[in-house]
Amino acid sequence: MLEASLITKSYGNLQVLKSVSLKVEEHEIVSVVGASGAGKTTLLQILGSLIQPDSGKVLIHGNDLFSLGERDLSRFRNKEIGFVFQFHHLLPEFTAFENVCIPGFIAGTKKSSVEKRAEELLQILDLLPRKQHKPSQLSGGEKQRVAIARALINNPSVILADEPSGNLDSQNQEELYRLFFSIREKFGHTFVIVTHDDHFAGMTDRMIRLQDGCIRSA
Repeated sequence: MLEASLITKSYGNLQVLKSVSLKVEEHEIVSVVGASGAGKTTLLQILGSLIQPDSGKVLIHGNDLFSLGERDLSRFRNKEIGFVFQFHHLLPEFTAFENVCIPGFIAGTKKSSVEKRAEELLQILDLLPRKQHKPSQLSGGEKQRVAIARALINNPSVILADEPSGNLDSQNQEELYRLFFSIREKFGHTFVIVTHDDHFAGMTDRMIRLQDGCIRSA
């Protein structure tokens, strides 16, 4: 359902990605690992169409992302790709519930439908009692679960996560790992997760190892 072919990306004289190709099947949980500077985050951002490659293609369900116009690409990204970052990026002035709803409102989905799904997701993620709390009133683990609910609100085809456990203590890390597999079991989502955590990477269906901008194993 996701395919990248011959992706290259340079910043000045530094070539970060060198003809990277990969495929991710429907419902897979795939981890991307490698040393700092290997190109993991750059690859994830290209897969999510947040930055453009110098060359190469990214297809999601056959849609060539970088052939879309800016408006169509933004619409596609909003509906088909969910993002979870190391630093949750919740909007501080909004409650947990409002943060979860925002991508649904941007997509133009009916307000009542968005709010109903947000309630369901917060219930599943054990956050319903915290729905009216703002991010400053939530623990690190709770903030990251709100970010996951936000990523799921539009029922995207794929969830892209960049070091999602990197800012959590060991207990919350374990809970987050179990949560990803529980979400896959319940909703059938596909995950591509950049991680430095070998323990978690070993739990995923498949590990893609980047080294010096190239895939060394997949």
